[in-house]
Amino acid sequence: MKSRPSTQLAGLLPAILLVAACQPLSPPAPAGADAAALDVLAAESFLADIAQNVAGERLVIQALLPAGVDPHTFEPTPRDAVRIAESDVLIVNGAGFETWLEELLDNAGGERLVIEASSGLAPRQPQEQEKAQTQEHPETICAVPPEGQPPEDETCEQEVRAHEGDPHFWLDPNHVIRYVENIRAGLVQADPGGEAIYTQNAEAYIAELRQLDVWIAKQVSQIPPGERLLVTNHESFGYFADRYGFTIIGTVIPSVSSGASPSAQQLAALINAIRASQVKAIFLETGSNPELAEQIALETGVEVVGDLFTHSLSPPDGAAPTYLDMMMYNTEKIVSSLK
Repeated sequence: MKSRPSTQLAGLLPAILLVAACQPLSPPAPAGADAAALDVLAAESFLADIAQNVAGERLVIQALLPAGVDPHTFEPTPRDAVRIAESDVLIVNGAGFETWLEELLDNAGGERLVIEASSGLAPRQPQEQEKAQTQEHPETICAVPPEGQPPEDETCEQEVRAHEGDPHFWLDPNHVIRYVENIRAGLVQADPGGEAIYTQNAEAYIAELRQLDVWIAKQVSQIPPGERLLVTNHESFGYFADRYGFTIIGTVIPSVSSGASPSAQQLAALINAIRASQVKAIFLETGSNPELAEQIALETGVEVVGDLFTHSLSPPDGAAPTYLDMMMYNTEKIVSSLK
């Protein structure tokens, strides 16, 4: 059995807390408000778990999105608007991840502090392999002729798709340290009386994140460097790949959003890249449609490995009920498939 880092550390590693950034879109909760009365909402379940580790027993953090829901394709309900309207603090990933949020905030009304967990983090730059695929297989953009002009006047040109900013920072636990710092600062702003508790809890959780990083690196070391090749459902594992020495060969959906669709040319290019690189597996996250991946697998003979947790935790009795469990589960699945 593989050794996993303990979720309760006997001692605390020293942690340097940087100046955290939170972005109040509306006035924050009144200073000195009863902490138990604060309604704190996190957009995603993994964010709620991270924030709960900072809040400890002083606050209860609720998740807006149910377990298993893909934030890329989430469609909020009137009940979601009510929950946001009633919140005092809202924690979001940011970096363009919650595309549905701006309109919901506009319609929700009320006042709340909005904490952007990823504030201060710079989006990654694509690896050379990713850049090469974008250059070799540009999108074709067609301009429809104005009304009254014949269809043959339609003009088309190829355009290289600009790499979208990747918001999946949390798949590198080192980035989650910044999440913790930002959340701590935001909770202190909303509840100054809890500063000592939030600071102590943040230090303890940062120590666990650092231990998690060491554990992941040790597990990945079982895979020869030349075989650390990733093909995923969409562009989500970039930060994980950069941190632990993986090369991204390609993605089934060439976008940071799982709601996009690949062209036939892009699928053909991915099949060729898989064959040329001798990739062993295609990794899919929970809730993704496996149809395209299974078609590619038939063409290439690779394995399809499903049920990675990327955007959502599992239910409490599942394989990934916490952020730490999620990262360890994903690592074990990837390592066992590639080593």
